[in-house]
Amino acid sequence: MLIKIHATPNAKQVSVIKVSETSFEVKVDERAEGGRANKRLLEILSDYFKVPKSKISIVSGTKSRDKIVEVILEGTSNSSASSR
Repeated sequence: MLIKIHATPNAKQVSVIKVSETSFEVKVDERAEGGRANKRLLEILSDYFKVPKSKISIVSGTKSRDKIVEVILEGTSNSSASSR
């Protein structure tokens, strides 16, 4: 599933706000230096969607506050188990 993220780095508290079915606002408690905020964003989304960090990746917008993120949820048609 592809979702739109508007990230706010260096926030005092972490929060995930669902704006629409595929759009979220995420406040990240890490500075946007050396990819630290992006790494923390993936950790926050991993907790929110309850999937491993390996199932989440930033598709576009690594240097922008507006990002497209892919989340692979268990039980979707993308899993390799369905090809057996």
